[in-house]
Amino acid sequence: MTDQGTSGEIVAARELLIDCFGRIDELVGELTGDLDTQTATFRPEPEANSIAWLIWHSARVQDDHVAGVADVDQVWPKWRDRFDLPFDDFATGYGMSSEDVGKVVVDAELLAGYHHDVHEQTVNYLEKLTLAELERVVDENWDPPVTVSVRLVSVINDATQHIGQAAYLKGLAANF
Repeated sequence: MTDQGTSGEIVAARELLIDCFGRIDELVGELTGDLDTQTATFRPEPEANSIAWLIWHSARVQDDHVAGVADVDQVWPKWRDRFDLPFDDFATGYGMSSEDVGKVVVDAELLAGYHHDVHEQTVNYLEKLTLAELERVVDENWDPPVTVSVRLVSVINDATQHIGQAAYLKGLAANF
């Protein structure tokens, strides 16, 4: 892609990405709407992730990665103290132990609120996307190098997997 493309191409790309991230935000809202702490922290076995951890981690990754490509501050500092988690200030969940997963015990409203703020910041960035921005390389450490478009698809993929896992756990917890 180049900026020589039609304005319709970038509009279509923006709409597609906004729709993908919007569906994730809707799913988080559905999952957290009636989520109690017992269900949010349910783990079918000690090494499993919880719904609370999956939603928190998904939001943290989206916040970290999108803020990184957008060159803006993460939303997390505005929420970090409310979460009161015993992790490094900008932890995203990568490489956390099972013990750490169990430390994510937070209110569903908090999870939904943080995720929604991350979603709003994501949409603000996506609404300004250009074709050149989608092609911009953001990580040379891969072959091929990672572009903004690849990074965004990666975030969508990660989030849909984790939110799907959270939905499965919610159903499992209801029947456990």
